[in-house]
Amino acid sequence: MLYRKIENDIVSHLQSRTDKILVVDGARQIGKSYIIREVGKKLFSNYIEINMETDKLGDRIFADARTKDDFYLALSSVAGDRMGSKQDTLIFIDEIQAYDHLLTLLKFLREDDKFTYIASGSLLGVTLKITSSIPLGSIIIKHMYPMDFEEFLIANGVGQLVLDTMHRNFAERKQMPDAIHNKLLDLFKKYLLVGGLPDAVKEFVNTKNITTVRNIQNNIHHLYGVDAARYEETHNRLKIQRIYSMIPSNLENKKKRVIAKDIEDKKGKRMSDYVEEFDYLISSGIALEVKAISKPSFPLIENSGKNLLKLYMNDVGILTGIFFGTNIKAIMDDMASINLGSVYETVVAQELRAHGFNLYYYDNKKTGEVDYLIDDMVNLSVLPLEIKSGKDYQVHSALDKFLHIKEYNIHQAFVLSNAKNVEVKDGVTYLPIYYIACIMPEGSVSSKTKTEKKGKTRDDEGLWDGL
Repeated sequence: MLYRKIENDIVSHLQSRTDKILVVDGARQIGKSYIIREVGKKLFSNYIEINMETDKLGDRIFADARTKDDFYLALSSVAGDRMGSKQDTLIFIDEIQAYDHLLTLLKFLREDDKFTYIASGSLLGVTLKITSSIPLGSIIIKHMYPMDFEEFLIANGVGQLVLDTMHRNFAERKQMPDAIHNKLLDLFKKYLLVGGLPDAVKEFVNTKNITTVRNIQNNIHHLYGVDAARYEETHNRLKIQRIYSMIPSNLENKKKRVIAKDIEDKKGKRMSDYVEEFDYLISSGIALEVKAISKPSFPLIENSGKNLLKLYMNDVGILTGIFFGTNIKAIMDDMASINLGSVYETVVAQELRAHGFNLYYYDNKKTGEVDYLIDDMVNLSVLPLEIKSGKDYQVHSALDKFLHIKEYNIHQAFVLSNAKNVEVKDGVTYLPIYYIACIMPEGSVSSKTKTEKKGKTRDDEGLWDGL
């Protein structure tokens, strides 16, 4: 079983006294159903799972279940022998967005308090926007993303001692021992190839076969392309698919921004003409948005707009599959002729979003661009991040100019690269790229991970042998 951090949140919720219903939101094929199923079967003697997408394409038993009694009757037709009490029965409503009326019905199921419920949705953000009555007081929405780098490390046998040391060294601004640095950097590069889609990670762990990993990624990428326009009006479908298909090529451009006139190849088009399409791609979880900020101040959410938008793939493995296919040399061998800037920026976007950060970048005509800005909760300021894939990682003129603007009140800045050394120079802290796993929003820029599983730590399981 692949370790997922969200498991702790699901267990805590189901074991708490709250009567609110947890709804796990995220793109398809990121492991939502799997982790809920694993937890549900452990905690409840009566586990009932209904996939509403399957129902919609089949018998449509729940299509007209608009009252709690209608829902119970439909449920009893497929799982009547498992409908016990609230304490021993968990009902998992998978792909709940297939029937948007079920989101409204959650309020009444909660009030009736007959069973314990949990739900998931792969296009939930989209569905909530068109649902006539959103049960906000009855549900708790938890967003889920592909496996982050730390979860990838765990899947590949990295033990608790190494992870704790990585978090501690980051907090103390120290570098890792040479042998462990080399191993972590090697796994980070493999993460660039494999990404965080659970099926791809599992295949890599079991076979180390890049061809079969790429087949999984290509299939999911195709599925995302189909989903990108699945629930929208016909006139929006081609535009949504076009924007999604443009993401890799946009990332290869110098500015990496979405250009409105390129979407339909029409002059005079503005970003405001595609607000619904952007919202759809972002809400569905298959694209990550990074908004431009020209005058940063804390908190960043007060300063952002929709213009100068960047979109990134939700999984770096899909992106490197599009760019390089089964050729691994560009990433594993640090080929000087290949610019990996867009790949490294994508993995950082994926990591920061999985950690709970909203994504912003700095854009100013006089100063230039800085790759990412995040809220610095400790100093009530803004923390700039510059991501470097090459050996000239100490060259960053835009960041230097940014740091000299006193009104921004910047207390620290990070440059992340493949370099081993951790050093502070002219207000900039240089860090190994894998330390991105340690940048968290809870109270500070670093938060030690909680990694207990099945009553024992991963270090107890004898991991990280061979170092």
